[in-house]
Amino acid sequence: MAGSARGNDSKAAPAHPTRPRKPNISDVAQTAGVSYQTVSRVLNNAPDVSAATRERIQQIIKDMGYRRSRTATALSTSRSTAIGILTDGSPRFGPVGTLMALEKVARQKGYFTTVITVEEPYADSIPQALDSLDEIEVDGIIVIAPLLSMAAAVRSASIQVPVEMIAAGASSTPNLFTYSENQELGARMATQHLIDLGHTDIAHLAGSMAWFDGRVRKAGWEAALRDAGLSPGLCLEGDWSPGWAYETGLRLVEEGRVPQAIFAASDHTALGLIRALSESGIRVPEDVSVVGFDDVEGSEFFLPPLTTVRQDFAALANASIEVLLGAIEGREVDRAPSAPTLVARASAAPARHR
Repeated sequence: MAGSARGNDSKAAPAHPTRPRKPNISDVAQTAGVSYQTVSRVLNNAPDVSAATRERIQQIIKDMGYRRSRTATALSTSRSTAIGILTDGSPRFGPVGTLMALEKVARQKGYFTTVITVEEPYADSIPQALDSLDEIEVDGIIVIAPLLSMAAAVRSASIQVPVEMIAAGASSTPNLFTYSENQELGARMATQHLIDLGHTDIAHLAGSMAWFDGRVRKAGWEAALRDAGLSPGLCLEGDWSPGWAYETGLRLVEEGRVPQAIFAASDHTALGLIRALSESGIRVPEDVSVVGFDDVEGSEFFLPPLTTVRQDFAALANASIEVLLGAIEGREVDRAPSAPTLVARASAAPARHR
């Protein structure tokens, strides 16, 4: 406990005793002046490495005393191996759905996972989590990073194995690559659906701009409107919750600012909004069309059934793990973002003149 007395013993053991760090594949690569993919090819006896380079890397491995982790060895013996997953523990639909899908797909592919939940301040918790995963010798790490602040801490950390960050719209770097579903495309599809129905006054109840998802969904809404020759109109930033959307919907009614159509950044946002409109005597879709995003379980039972954008978490997880394994094994894989799907139901209808 902070402030507890232990006397003036100056010989107390340090809180975090240091110990020699074992050389890893990145150390070998740096010493050899090659990529860790090249070292991985040598370790896996892949044919596409010159004899001179192979001999030099093997000698460096011997000189440094590098030993393959049990999980790295598993790659060439078809036995189970390990992937680390970092998450911020968000209860929101996207992060939870992604985590569950990743664990399921990893098991199906014969890999086991170690999940660590990090929290603010990320500058402290993320390096500690990465060190923990290094201790158990995972071969690669997937970071579910919905927040910009979390991604910034990951980029600043010292990472010894391939790391993939699932963050919509974030850019890759030489040491950290990203993957995501194309959520900007999904937002374009939602907005374009409303445009195709004849709506010109399309507002956006946005998610938090502290989230990658919130930013790219807003960007997709704006881009679809501009491509159609329409100016982006009302946009209100929220926290993804139905409670915030409910209160916001009531305020729009009270202020007389209800638009023809609304693209809600999440299905939960749409749920709160539709209740506010309904309680105020405004019908969906007769008076206002609403489109959500996520296709959460039960969205087809909203009143009315919700038109929304479906995220395919199984496809996202499959592709994400393939991308990570490609980096671990030193092979190229397709990193094109997975595509969402528009699910048209009954909450959006052709525009009517008011």
